[in-house]
Amino acid sequence: MADQRHDGPTPLVSYLLIALNCLVFLAGPSGINPGYGSTAPARACAAQHYQQRWGAIPAELLSNRPLTSAQLAGLPAPLPGCPLLATPHKVPALSALSSLFVHGGWLHLLGNMLFLYVFGAGVEERLGRLRFLLFYLAVGVLAGYGYAAVGGHGPESLRPLVGASGAIAGVLGGYLRLYPRARVTTLVPALLFLPLRLPAWLVLGLWFGVQWWSLRQAGSGVAYLAHVIGFSAGFLALWVAARRAGYAGPTLDPGVQP
Repeated sequence: MADQRHDGPTPLVSYLLIALNCLVFLAGPSGINPGYGSTAPARACAAQHYQQRWGAIPAELLSNRPLTSAQLAGLPAPLPGCPLLATPHKVPALSALSSLFVHGGWLHLLGNMLFLYVFGAGVEERLGRLRFLLFYLAVGVLAGYGYAAVGGHGPESLRPLVGASGAIAGVLGGYLRLYPRARVTTLVPALLFLPLRLPAWLVLGLWFGVQWWSLRQAGSGVAYLAHVIGFSAGFLALWVAARRAGYAGPTLDPGVQP
């Protein structure tokens, strides 16, 4: 999806978030930093340790304590020859923030940044830069803790949660509340990726439906519950804010043609 026209102030925070996510990725073991090794196995092992250090592990979030060596010793290593390492100085509450800037691969990063680029500007314009930044971070942290409390049990409780998906899902939910009738150019796979301009309520409603349906699919490695929680939190937060401001109806971005 693309071509959601925006004629307001430059969405500086959205652009800075995109730049920061890209820089963190490039500097990490999944990017181009040679300090993490020169072979694929070495970099894969480094990425595992990197995500364990900076990702949000549900068991750590709920206990507010990093996993110990004893806890990790009985777990099978996700990668052969790459044992899990304890991170005794990790602060789990801060990892709920740092995890928002850690991505597992190029596709993970680019997919998230595309959504932020398309939908972040409209929400940032309505909230203002500082409130948008606080909204983005708060919804992302809430999605992480919500996932840990509701869905992060069993083996999933020890798997690092990484990526900006929860925060960006909150941006999508907020956009749906603010601009339900705005038109977004969308590539439709079922129609050989034919670009169509569809209303935001349809595009984002279908996206949310896919996330909800995917909750029942096991073993995907994607924390769909965090997407659902983030989207719902973003929508409800701006719905409550609008009610308190005395405004109840939907809006339409003047820079987007119906």
